[in-house]
Amino acid sequence: MKAVLYQVDAFADRVFEGNPAAIMPVEGAWPSEAVMLALAAENNLAETAFFAPEGEGDDEGFRLRWFTPTLEVDLCGHATLATAHVLFTHLGYDKPEIRFETRSGRLIVKREGDKLAMDFPAAKPKPYPEPAEIIAALGARPSLWMKTANLMAVFGSAGEVAALKPDFAALGKLLTPLNAGLIATAPGEGAGRGEGPGIDFVSRFFAPAHGIDEDPVTGSAHCTSVPYWSKKLARKDLVARQISARGGTLWCRDAGERVVIRGRCADYMKAEISF
Repeated sequence: MKAVLYQVDAFADRVFEGNPAAIMPVEGAWPSEAVMLALAAENNLAETAFFAPEGEGDDEGFRLRWFTPTLEVDLCGHATLATAHVLFTHLGYDKPEIRFETRSGRLIVKREGDKLAMDFPAAKPKPYPEPAEIIAALGARPSLWMKTANLMAVFGSAGEVAALKPDFAALGKLLTPLNAGLIATAPGEGAGRGEGPGIDFVSRFFAPAHGIDEDPVTGSAHCTSVPYWSKKLARKDLVARQISARGGTLWCRDAGERVVIRGRCADYMKAEISF
């Protein structure tokens, strides 16, 4: 079989920034799960997204699925943003918003100026007991632990988060029974001031249990970090920066039970694949 494949850098102002995702439109019957996993492994990116039209009229939308190189996941922000970019930019989708049906329910992406805005369910974190073994694998002790589907370690400064050098083999073994990733986060230089282009909070995301030691930019993790920092900083609108080696910026809003995450995309590649 042959198919078109796009590679897009999400949460990026230019190529080589943000988080790369492979995007594959599905024509006709869906490939088997085994084939989609094999394609995701072959792409060797954090996520490969597959989408196909679903519904008609007022219910017109797309079925969207996300795969890491090792498993299908329930939610992926950057690959959703990249998929919407492909539809709007390359496939002629001309409605103001796109509806995606996913394992996490309906997700909506809209154009907002030069950004795309995703509406995701909030995942409000709750306090979590200090996990001594994970602290050892992380190599640093945060001031606070929280948890939803993922663990979240809150540090006092962006420098502490930037300096983390986890033992990924050990961390992966400890996170696997929890089926979780780990968000490391801290206030940024713009925290609480709401002025200029200041960054309100920073983060990194580690997911060795899911085959990704460090994800460059993780939209879904902000479903957890945005509600926390919104309450902490007493602000609804926040600018976040994921400080991985590639880095990426997210413009976010705490909307109660939802989180709005905005970002830009940059095209890297369009290819024809055979499988």
